[in-house]
Amino acid sequence: MRRTGFLYDERFSNHCTSPGHPEHSDRLTFAYRALEEAGLLAQLTLIQATPARLKWIERVHSPRHIFRFEEACMLELGEFDHPDNQICKDSYDIALLAVGGILKTIDLLMEGQLDNAFCAVRPPGHHAEANRALGFCYFNNVAIAAKYLQEQWGIQRVGIVDFDAHHGNGTQQVFIGDPTVFYYSIHEHPSFSFPGTGREFERGIDEGYGFTLNSPVLPGQGDEAYQELLPRDLVPAFASFKPEVILLSAGFDAHADDDMSSINLSTEGYSWIMQSLVELADEHANGRLISILEGGYSLKRLPELIKNHVEILLGK
Repeated sequence: MRRTGFLYDERFSNHCTSPGHPEHSDRLTFAYRALEEAGLLAQLTLIQATPARLKWIERVHSPRHIFRFEEACMLELGEFDHPDNQICKDSYDIALLAVGGILKTIDLLMEGQLDNAFCAVRPPGHHAEANRALGFCYFNNVAIAAKYLQEQWGIQRVGIVDFDAHHGNGTQQVFIGDPTVFYYSIHEHPSFSFPGTGREFERGIDEGYGFTLNSPVLPGQGDEAYQELLPRDLVPAFASFKPEVILLSAGFDAHADDDMSSINLSTEGYSWIMQSLVELADEHANGRLISILEGGYSLKRLPELIKNHVEILLGK
């Protein structure tokens, strides 16, 4: 089996949202219990988080954004930039903790102690822009991770694959002009889904043109669409780009049982996606793959999907 890291910290539950909000702490506690009941925890390298240094947050976010977020939490305003973005007094510290845990996971991977990893973090990150929180996201976890890989570990080409049901507008914005990070997203078509970005013609700008690729999926389409689009779009793109490390924005809200999208992915469809991505990492990145949790809000289905996801990372 592969040496798979698992980032989880009970303190992630201290980021509190109001009753009824879809992004709440049960998402992680239910998933952790599913891994425990399946006997997988003993097969994983367990990783506990430490807060990120601000210098790494500032590689993606402006000092003003960071200050405003911290201030909103200190003043217990209850939300930040939008009513969807609910916060409590601890949310800023927990967002720093999530990023720090991911960077610690990267260190373990690059030091050769891990083959791959899954980071069960909250709050999620891929909607967060340089100067704006959006879609339950405050710091862009995967974008900061890519910058860290490049600056701390000298990685020249980072591949990001985002299979959340919603387009990662924040990640695309950060790397829109950057030819050293390839951002690929497959998501529900923006005409029907938040945040309204991620059309096929969005390919990057200036030196980064051609290093952004979007595969929108119409509502009601499911496994067959993904099994057509990933080989057609992502596989040749990575064959040309040759990423040294692959980061995943792992969203599980495209499942048929998740109310946050109208995509009809099955449980088996998600497993097919993950198996395909592990094979891509083996082919291009020596298996080096770090998966970071984004969406997924069905408490009935999310624990099962994460269990399967981790089993595939382990090579079971």
